[in-house]
Amino acid sequence: MNAPLHADWRPVITPRPMPAEMLQALQARFGARCSTAQAVREQHGRDESTYDAPPPDAVVYCESNEDVMAAVKLADQYAVPVIPFGVGSSLEGHLLAVQGGLSLDLSRMNRILRLNPEDLTVTVQAGVTRMQLNNEIRHTGLFFPIDPGADASLGGMAATRASGTNAVRYGTMRENVLGLGVVNAQGEWVRTGTRARKSSAGYDLTRLFVGSEGTLGVMTEITLKLYPLPEAVSAAICHFPSIDAAVQTTIAVIQMGVPIARCELIDGNTVGMVNRHSKLTLREQPMLLMEFHGTAASVAEQAQTVQEIAADHGGESFEWASTPEERTRLWTARHHAYFAAIQSRPGCRAMSTDACVPISRLAELIAESVADVDASGLPYFLVGHVGDGNFHFGYLIDPAQPAERVLAEALNHRLVERTLRMEGTCSGEHGVGLHKMGFLLDEAGPAAVGLMREIKRALDPKDIMNPGKVFVI
Repeated sequence: MNAPLHADWRPVITPRPMPAEMLQALQARFGARCSTAQAVREQHGRDESTYDAPPPDAVVYCESNEDVMAAVKLADQYAVPVIPFGVGSSLEGHLLAVQGGLSLDLSRMNRILRLNPEDLTVTVQAGVTRMQLNNEIRHTGLFFPIDPGADASLGGMAATRASGTNAVRYGTMRENVLGLGVVNAQGEWVRTGTRARKSSAGYDLTRLFVGSEGTLGVMTEITLKLYPLPEAVSAAICHFPSIDAAVQTTIAVIQMGVPIARCELIDGNTVGMVNRHSKLTLREQPMLLMEFHGTAASVAEQAQTVQEIAADHGGESFEWASTPEERTRLWTARHHAYFAAIQSRPGCRAMSTDACVPISRLAELIAESVADVDASGLPYFLVGHVGDGNFHFGYLIDPAQPAERVLAEALNHRLVERTLRMEGTCSGEHGVGLHKMGFLLDEAGPAAVGLMREIKRALDPKDIMNPGKVFVI
């Protein structure tokens, strides 16, 4: 495979220093909103990945489209890298300044620009987070369903084509972004798409930018689909004698066409971590955490059908939660699984995977991968959005023990080999970033990646938009 093996996992650092003239121009334009303070640069030079790299040369806090345009025009003039920054929750090294340059912090671009409840659409600035959006539109009876766990910025979610726990019912960012405002590599603001639900007008530029990880432009505005809050919501947990039984239940539920909204797997090892972290008393066995949306009658029917399917596979101890408080308790435990795992081994870092396969191959892939990591002895956690064939290992490695990083990389390498053999993808939702560039080549092939490079060169000839990510041109 083309991905780096063993000791060859470190990012390639190729500095492109920022000229003094550019820094002076930034300081003149942005004043105190342009910072070269070490602490600020370091904050913007790391994400949730296990990579380390030098920080960017400077950070600019943008508050408008005009700010982003001005900063990018200077970067274009001096051929200096530009790295968009939301809240820093990405997992694959997307934010790392491997070639130095300018970090554009968009967190202050956090206004809802236009809400159209009658059309089920909203336009927001890129720094708005998913929780902020849902809090501000709650009074309309609508919500935005994409939930990757972290309170990520919507710009970052669009850039990585994020999905999360609700994707089995509502889709991913790809299906829910109607249009964008993007600053291109020459500092021009470009609008893609409209508020209409479909269009046959020209190339689909919106889909080109969604998932481009900041390598083609800086997203500043996003127009999104909204959905009515369901009349009734019910959540349930069910314990299983094995991971295979839990996954087979999931496959049967999907194949029967049950419109389940969420279906999350947590293995017994991770349930124990969650219990200790969140002070719960869940049975430490493989567990499915499910949620049903609809009318009261349809939710009851869905739940009954799933309970019968689960019983056929040894599922037991159903626990139901229908009040908001009970559901929040259950889902908070799921969303805290990452932090529970980190705290289970003080000082560790988690190297996360996000394989995704056709659901018919999911049980086979998880079984082989669990056996592999169990045999290795490396601590890990396992969770998954198994309703759409996506799951995550988090290998818990000691940064002071390089051999553990080598082992984790080897485990991940074998996991992706299995995934591609089963016609899946190396990244269901985290993106390519730095870590999966070789895997992308294995998955898509040289011709497809070559076409991506041609698009990148055409839109960004100076290679200033988040260079060194996705592929090297």
